[in-house]
Parts: sequence; structure tokens; C-alpha cells
Amino acid sequence: MTKAKNEPKLAKRVAKSREGIDRVKLYPLNEAVKLVKERATAKFDETIEVALNLGVDPRHADQMVRGVCNLPNGSGRTVRVAVFAKGPKADEAKAAGADIVGAEDLVEIVNSGKIEFDRCIATPDMMGLVGRLGKVLGPRGLMPNPRVGTVTMDVTGAVKASKGGAVEFRVEKAGIVHAGVGKASFDEGKLVENIKAFVDAVNKAKPTGAKGTYLQRVAISSSMGPGVKVEVASVVA
Repeated sequence: MTKAKNEPKLAKRVAKSREGIDRVKLYPLNEAVKLVKERATAKFDETIEVALNLGVDPRHADQMVRGVCNLPNGSGRTVRVAVFAKGPKADEAKAAGADIVGAEDLVEIVNSGKIEFDRCIATPDMMGLVGRLGKVLGPRGLMPNPRVGTVTMDVTGAVKASKGGAVEFRVEKAGIVHAGVGKASFDEGKLVENIKAFVDAVNKAKPTGAKGTYLQRVAISSSMGPGVKVEVASVVA
């Protein structure tokens, strides 16, 4: 009954947020960011998200797109970081600000289903242990990987990058890459910089098997707001 009462109110809010947006038009990035920020009116600080349609088929190994982007202005998120390490490297991880550090004990915690972190880092010697967690961490996108800097001996650098705004990306089945690139409270200029940095990172991760137009479509939105289509040329640094 409550749901039925709320539906007209929700529909009205959605309709209002779409006012002034041409669903077909491609907007320059600066204008698109302004439109999205103006419509981020939820009671919390909404995440600004970007979605890129790529000309790839990730079913083929040579068309997989994966990487990491260090957003110049941070992501605005509080990221909890877990590190698999022993001895001096475990001490280094704690000093760098890691939230959870361990080895066999951490494997047991994760296997029990208790996953209280957003990003997972491991030193190379720990991957024999961490490999056992593939079925748990893999589907959640948390499996450490040297390609995105989460299997490394530079524990300090990896932890600080994760805490400071490193965003990992991976193409989905439909050829789409998406990520949160800031908060609605960010200045427009900072959001523009973050979006361009993210697009640049995805462009640099272009796989050898990609044919034709690689970056096909770009859209941005806030957590609760409508999507706005963006001119591709305006996001390329």
C-alpha cells in the first residue's frame, strides 16, 4: 500500500529531473556535467557516474578491456582496503593506511563470507593463497591482478592509490565500461577533469583486437538522476 502511494511521487520527481534534457542530443562535456549536477537533488551526496560504449566484444580474449585510473581529484568515496601480506610488507601495509591486513587468517575470514573491503591488494608471494579465493573474490571484481596494480611489492603505493581515488574498470559483456568518477558536491571543473582522465585511461587500455571505432558513446548521470549523452570529441583529452 505504501509503495502505491509513493509511486506517483517518484514518477513526478523523475519527470521533473528530466525536464530540460534532450534525450537525443549529444551535449559538450562541460554542459552535460552542469545538467547532471543540477539534477542531483537526493538527500545524500550522489555519485557521478560515466558509462562508455566500446567497439569491442569481450568474449574474445584480444578484445578484453581492463585497467585502473587514478582520478586527479579523487573519487569522493571512502574506500576500505584489504592487503594480503606477511612480515615487513604487512607492517608497511598497516603504516600506509590499509584497513585489513593478513595472510592465512584473512583467507579464512574471506572464505567465511565476511568481506568488509572495497579493494584487495596482495604481494606476489601471497597469490598462491589468494588464488584459492577466486570463486569468492572474482565475481565481486575484487581479485588482485598485476595488470591493475593490485599484485605488487609496492604496497604503500597501491594502498595510497586505492585510498586516493584509483578506480578500477573492466568491460562488461555488452561492451560497456562504467565507473563512479566523483560526487555531486565536486566543482564542475573537477568532475570534467576526472571524466577526461577516466576516458583517457580507457583509451590507453584499447586492446589489440579492437576494430573500427573504439569509443562509440559516452553518457553521464548521478546516482538518482537521468542520463545525459555526451559528445565523444569533448571528452577526449
